[in-house]
Amino acid sequence: MSKQTVLMQISETDRIQVLPILDFILIWNTGISYGLFDSSGMVGRITLSVLGFLITLFLLVQMARSTAKWERLGYCLIIGGAIGNIIDRIIYGGVIDFISFHYEDYYWYVFNLADVWISLGVITILLDSFLLSGKTPDGV
Repeated sequence: MSKQTVLMQISETDRIQVLPILDFILIWNTGISYGLFDSSGMVGRITLSVLGFLITLFLLVQMARSTAKWERLGYCLIIGGAIGNIIDRIIYGGVIDFISFHYEDYYWYVFNLADVWISLGVITILLDSFLLSGKTPDGV
């Protein structure tokens, strides 16, 4: 829903200041995280979409095998975010990014809410692995 609102309200030349450190802008990310591996063109689009789908299937299997509720929540967040970005890539040829944090002349990368869910999912799994489950990796 947030991405659709951005598409309807913001053009590629707009910059809407929400807070002194937060702008909404419209960026088409045809690569993966941080714009790496730009997939402009049909072959890149299909490759990244298939790769994203396969990774999502792997995460679904991992989630189904997990017995830890926080780990499962983490997988759900990652999978939900990944599906949102895969849908963008299939429909639009790239992912809609629009959240831009900055401080004076320093700008962090532009991202979307699906990226937030993916990041929170990874953090949740890490916290569960190292803090909540009481286990540490072998050899540590």
